[in-house]
Amino acid sequence: MSKQTGARTASVARDTQETRITVEVNLDGTGVADLETGLPFFEHMLTQIARHGLIDMKIRADGDLEVDAHHTVEDVGIVLGQAVTKAVGDKSGINRYGHAYVPLDEALSRVVVDFSGRPGLVYQVDYVRDRIGNFDVDLLREFFQGFVNHAQLTLHADNLRGENAHHQAETLFKAFGRALRAALTPDPRMAGQIPSTKGSL
Repeated sequence: MSKQTGARTASVARDTQETRITVEVNLDGTGVADLETGLPFFEHMLTQIARHGLIDMKIRADGDLEVDAHHTVEDVGIVLGQAVTKAVGDKSGINRYGHAYVPLDEALSRVVVDFSGRPGLVYQVDYVRDRIGNFDVDLLREFFQGFVNHAQLTLHADNLRGENAHHQAETLFKAFGRALRAALTPDPRMAGQIPSTKGSL
């Protein structure tokens, strides 16, 4: 795990008997996603985070897909969360909070985040079907739980309406990217200050 001095970048590696994952992030990027996970739909969702969050990310995941996609999806969430935590540092100067509403045709999702230092997930998504292609939609919650636990943030993710499961998921990930972007953006009025009355997060 390493971080470039003076830049909000980080790289993290995780190697277990189930997965081998490396993640590199640049929180001040242009939204470039370089992804190899073996899961095309999941990569489509991760690309939404990068593009709409303006976070450059490179992810390589080699998981036990012969079992199923669970370990790969969850562990990518874990390692991405660790990388974001490393890149953001002590959180001085950031907005801390972010929210976004994103529509896609009939679907609408809302995501609210707080880089509070306390992991918490409220996930209210009632997908209209169980699978998108051959991807199990239950795994998307596992991704967010892994991310929340290791990025140490509070996340409320709500799909407010939707009749197409792909649209439901895509609005959720786009809104997540936009909310991250808002929360992680530096506020010049807070330069050098921790956005908390406690003085630490």
